[in-house]
Amino acid sequence: MSEVQQEQAPVALKNKQLIIYLFAGAMIAVAGFFGYTELYQKPLEAKAADAMYVAEKYFANDSSELVLKGDATSKGVLYIIKEFSGTKAANLAHYYAGMSYFRLKDYNKAVEYLKDFSSDAKQVQAVAYGSIGDAYSELKKNDEAIEYYKKAGTHFPEDEAISSEYLFRAASFLELNGKNDAALEIYKQIKQNYPKSEKGFSIDKYISRLQVQP
Repeated sequence: MSEVQQEQAPVALKNKQLIIYLFAGAMIAVAGFFGYTELYQKPLEAKAADAMYVAEKYFANDSSELVLKGDATSKGVLYIIKEFSGTKAANLAHYYAGMSYFRLKDYNKAVEYLKDFSSDAKQVQAVAYGSIGDAYSELKKNDEAIEYYKKAGTHFPEDEAISSEYLFRAASFLELNGKNDAALEIYKQIKQNYPKSEKGFSIDKYISRLQVQP
């Protein structure tokens, strides 16, 4: 073996060892991920879902305090959010918490919890945005209300009822704040895109009212 080959041999050996270590590390990481998923995350999701069952029943019955705090035999959504953080149930619990606080007229907490909720179901997400807008409107924060009404009205355009309703609320608040040109633009958008919706049927009078103003 030449002197160069003798020098290269330890380097090659080190490279092989490095590859083995990296491969082994990757395998351990993969095994750890699947172990975490199977042994921890899935059971946690199941427990969280079980805990949500009673809260959902109370939510359907408009029992907001029980939704939030539970009863003598069950936990409420605030407990689920705290104890099952990162689960799908905990995410949904933020929605129920936000809506329950809204019903209880605690609008700041309604905003706080609804903002922490997210959903791939576009209709549900649109309603969450709209509810944040409603909470801001109750807090007399009109600019924020308009922002979230617009979000709600444009998040899922395929739903004519939801989109037209929240766009109408955005336009109404703009008009209320003297921003007539911006309001008129949205009224026209409703007329063009959602003429068969409930708001679309009566939108002409709002357009006419703003167009005749000096």
